[in-house]
Amino acid sequence: MSIRYEPAGDHIVLITIDRPEAHNSLDLDHFKWLREAWERFEAEADAWVAVVTGVGPAFCSGADLKRYVPEITKLGKQLAEQGLTEIGGYRLDDGTRAVLRDWTLAKPIVAAVNGSCTAGGMEMLGGTDVRVACPEARFAVMEPKRGLFAGGGTTVRLPRQIPWAAAMELLLCADLVDASRARELGLLNAVVPREELLDAAMGYARRIVANAPLAIQATKRSALEGLYADDAAIKAVRAAVKALAQALELVTPDDPVAARSALAEVREQLAGLAGQLRPPFANESALGRQVFATEDAKEGPRAFAERREPKWTARLWH
Repeated sequence: MSIRYEPAGDHIVLITIDRPEAHNSLDLDHFKWLREAWERFEAEADAWVAVVTGVGPAFCSGADLKRYVPEITKLGKQLAEQGLTEIGGYRLDDGTRAVLRDWTLAKPIVAAVNGSCTAGGMEMLGGTDVRVACPEARFAVMEPKRGLFAGGGTTVRLPRQIPWAAAMELLLCADLVDASRARELGLLNAVVPREELLDAAMGYARRIVANAPLAIQATKRSALEGLYADDAAIKAVRAAVKALAQALELVTPDDPVAARSALAEVREQLAGLAGQLRPPFANESALGRQVFATEDAKEGPRAFAERREPKWTARLWH
């Protein structure tokens, strides 16, 4: 498998895109395997931080258009004909999930950018949290130069993550920029020599895992949900509108019992919507209460008072 998932010790996993012969581009198989790697990382309780990198002169260059376009077209046709959403583990959203689009993955991800990071590589970079690159790395949202559109999240994420003018330079000029310029624009945390790249990324990962894992995950979740609060609100409203429309279809003047039942369902939907539409500060408070209900919230102050390193358990207090 050309997407490697390897435990790296200290609750860190290393995800490696190993397809240098194709500049670490992704066909149908590789998008599926990368999506599965992220899902495995999210599901494994002992995995607290992921480091993602590539092999060779490229970090990730996105879709392998020669292979992926016909493959995804064929898959889409098969799914439609059979009325399915998945065949053999392959799904139409493998590509967007692989680059972490529209996914509140609360565990931290460190990117070790070993080379060119373009197209889907830039899309995935936007889903990472800490980014280290070597001087040889190059970055670009190149789709407009080909008459295409970056639909993997970059046009939404980039202007929210770095200053507007910096984001628009990358999005509208569509030029390759070197690692030094990428750092100036706020896209990177550090630029280090190639031979030090993975060590530097692992250093960031170890600094993160030194902290309580549930507190870290709640912190990232609060940051993401605050950054994309409008997305969550739109989804909640759309779901509620659909449910309300279905309920109101049951209201008939000649059947008071059915009408009362339907209106009760409408009230329930509205109450549920009000509960979902929490402002970011209210969401932060709710996440804070969850963190303070963990064993680690007691262990941290205790370890500080006893002048020792804390022993995190990532468990709720019982």
